[in-house]
Amino acid sequence: MDNHITYQDHAVDVLAQVAAYIRTGQRFVLITSVDIKGGSARDVGSLAVVADTGEMTGYMSNGCIDQDILLQALDCLAVGTARLLRYGDGSPFHDLTLPCGGALSVWIDPAPDKAALVAAYEALLVRTPATLIFYPASQTGPAVPAAITIVYQPKVALTLAGRGAIFRATAKVANAIGFDVTGFSPDMDDLMAVTAYCKVPPTHVTSRNSITNLNLDQTSGFITLFHDHDWEPAFLVAALATTAGFVGALGSQRTHAARLAQLADIGVSDRNQQRIRGPIGLVPSLRNADLIAVSALAEVAQAFAYDQQVVVEAHQAYQTAQMSV
Repeated sequence: MDNHITYQDHAVDVLAQVAAYIRTGQRFVLITSVDIKGGSARDVGSLAVVADTGEMTGYMSNGCIDQDILLQALDCLAVGTARLLRYGDGSPFHDLTLPCGGALSVWIDPAPDKAALVAAYEALLVRTPATLIFYPASQTGPAVPAAITIVYQPKVALTLAGRGAIFRATAKVANAIGFDVTGFSPDMDDLMAVTAYCKVPPTHVTSRNSITNLNLDQTSGFITLFHDHDWEPAFLVAALATTAGFVGALGSQRTHAARLAQLADIGVSDRNQQRIRGPIGLVPSLRNADLIAVSALAEVAQAFAYDQQVVVEAHQAYQTAQMSV
C-alpha cells in the first residue's frame, strides 16, 4: 500500500472527500486539530481524512508530521479505537519535531459521526456556516478536551467583473489559491478565457441595465477590473446592495476619486462609498497583469484571513488542562 497525501486547505474540500467515502462505503479515519500552542502551519479545527487505502486528503503541518499522522490513522482504523496525539513541545515523540517550536494536538477518530459530517458538507456547499462537535475526552480521560465545537465558514467566493488581461489573470490566480470564482464581462473572448477558472459558467453582460442582482454574502468578495470604467457604476451599485464582505475596484487614485463622485451623483451613500476598496491592491502602481492580480487578491485574502473557522466553545476542563501542560 502506497501512502499518499493530497493537500487541501478548506474544510469543504476535505468533507467532499469524506462524503465520497461515505457514499461508496470506503472505510476512513477523520483527523482534527484540537489544540495549538505557539506557531503552526494550520488552524484549530483543520481537518484531514485518511482512507484504508492509505490516501490522505488534508494536512496538519507543512510536511513535518503528516506522514506519521497518516500511519497513526491507519493503526487507529485497524484497532478500531480513537486517540489524541500531541506533537512538538511536550510530545512523547521526541524524534518528530515541529520546526516552528510550537505544539499540536490532533484527534484521530475511526468512527466519526457520518451524518454530522455529511450535513456539514451540504451546509458549506450552499454557503451556510457548518458546525461540528468533537469529543476527544470521551475515550482518553479527563486531562484532555471534554469537547470542542468548531463553526466552519464557507469558502471565499470571488466575483469578478471586467475585461482584458487583468481580468483574465485575476480569475486564474484566484482559482489557483482556492477561491470560488464567478465572472462577468461584456467581452466573449475574455469569458471564454476564464471559463476554466470559474465555478459556474461566466456571464456575458450586454447592457448596463441588465446588471441588477448579484448573489453575494458576507464571505464573498467583488472586484471590478475595467480600464473603461463606464461599466463600473451599475456593478458597484449591485454589489453594494448585498452583504459582500469585500468590494474593490481597479484604477488610480484619481480614477477612484472620480468613481466615488459619480456614485455620489447617483445616490450612493457615503457609508457605501467607504465600503469600496480602491485602488485595489496592496502594492501600488504596478504595470504587469499577473502582479496586479496577486496584489489585488492579497488584499482580498487579508480581508477574509480570520473568518474561515471560529472556535465557538471549548469546555473549561479543556482550557484548564491545556494551561497546565
